[in-house]
Amino acid sequence: MPTLNLYTNVPVDAVTTSDILKDATKAVAKIIGKPESYVMILVNGGVPMAFAGTEAPAAYGELISIGGLGPSVNGKLSSTIADILQTKLSIDSSRFYIKFYDVQHSFFGFNGSTF
Repeated sequence: MPTLNLYTNVPVDAVTTSDILKDATKAVAKIIGKPESYVMILVNGGVPMAFAGTEAPAAYGELISIGGLGPSVNGKLSSTIADILQTKLSIDSSRFYIKFYDVQHSFFGFNGSTF
């Protein structure tokens, strides 16, 4: 159920996307403490985006989860995802925002119902 949506103005090829998907899935599962089979990652590259008035490489993320989030976990997630974006896309961590949503079971749909 943890879902990470990543948006970046950097064009992303298939190989790089696959690497980000694998690395982010493992990281999110490990840090939140949920099985990888529950984690969904979306990567949207080449999105028109300005940060601090420039179109230099930047990214925005949203991580939604039913539980597992909190100040210390969110800090680890922010740092780890920023590291992945730096390594794979050369996006400086100072040009990345991430928002965390801890949602109730009834606000997350799956398999034609809610959790």
